[in-house]
Amino acid sequence: MLPPNMLPVLVILCSAISFAFASDPDSLQDLCVALPSSGVKVNGFACKAEANVTETDFFFAGLAKPGIVNNTVGSLVTAANVDKIPGLNTLGVSLSRIDYKAGGLNPPHTHPRATEIVFVLEGQLDVGFITTANKLISKTIKKGEIFVFPKGLVHYQKNNGDNHAAVISAFNSQLPGTVSIAATLFTSTPTVPDDVLAKAFQIDTKLVDEIKTKLAPKKS
Repeated sequence: MLPPNMLPVLVILCSAISFAFASDPDSLQDLCVALPSSGVKVNGFACKAEANVTETDFFFAGLAKPGIVNNTVGSLVTAANVDKIPGLNTLGVSLSRIDYKAGGLNPPHTHPRATEIVFVLEGQLDVGFITTANKLISKTIKKGEIFVFPKGLVHYQKNNGDNHAAVISAFNSQLPGTVSIAATLFTSTPTVPDDVLAKAFQIDTKLVDEIKTKLAPKKS
């Protein structure tokens, strides 16, 4: 039995651990199927009337097949978040499938609202993240293996093999968000001033313009 004076310490410690591992707020009800059409957002979406909830609100088949990779970086992310599965609203979880061509890269990016854990479905990947002390933590992972990217840290995955690769990514957020470092800096609206980018990367403004042109979204 714990000494009486240890009980408050234990309570505080348990509360601190719970807070440290929390991401999206815990749900206070069985379900809250997202209703984006309401236009109301209170750290999430308003709830659909329970009488109108169906099984389709909790179903998504979009990760069953490989995505068609047709871009310059050679990877494609297929998200299964609250935007695709309304029933995830308030539940604090989501998935993605990432497919990579041979040599494909999921460029350096962050997820501001979630930790990510990837499970390799096929192929082999070089993965890594960078800590706030500027240390790179990296490893080569293959089919059946798992790697974790801590919340908010810059990370990447690169397929250095000769064949297609794929992973399933899990997040402790219904909508983890993605901030792609290059795209965010060079294709924002309005744009980041050229002189800011030139000084930050120690390059000239002509090269900044070239990078912006290469990264600009392709017009359909």
